[in-house]
Amino acid sequence: MTQSVKVHFVTRKGERIDAEAAVGDRLLEVGQAAGLPLEGTCEGQMACSTCHVIVAPEWFGKLPAPSEEEEDMLDLAADVHATSRLSCQIVLSPALDGIAVRIPADSNDAQGF
Repeated sequence: MTQSVKVHFVTRKGERIDAEAAVGDRLLEVGQAAGLPLEGTCEGQMACSTCHVIVAPEWFGKLPAPSEEEEDMLDLAADVHATSRLSCQIVLSPALDGIAVRIPADSNDAQGF
């Protein structure tokens, strides 16, 4: 039996979207499946910052530290905050059940265009 994890997204407009994912799923795919504008142009290869999210402060410390490569990519993102991360680098675990993240105000999804 696969354990599920709840994820709470807050859209650019302040709407809350709740999603369920399996342990081991990446936050990027969970957000995309929920219809959020997480483009993930590089498909999780950490070569872009189009999957940038802002993690709620109470959850940020529960994540593994970002790699130097992730920090470099975040330097290229707009609307970066102290708790910004690339959603492709967040692998969901039981410890992250209930994690809350916000979509940055300037995110654009070009997937459908």
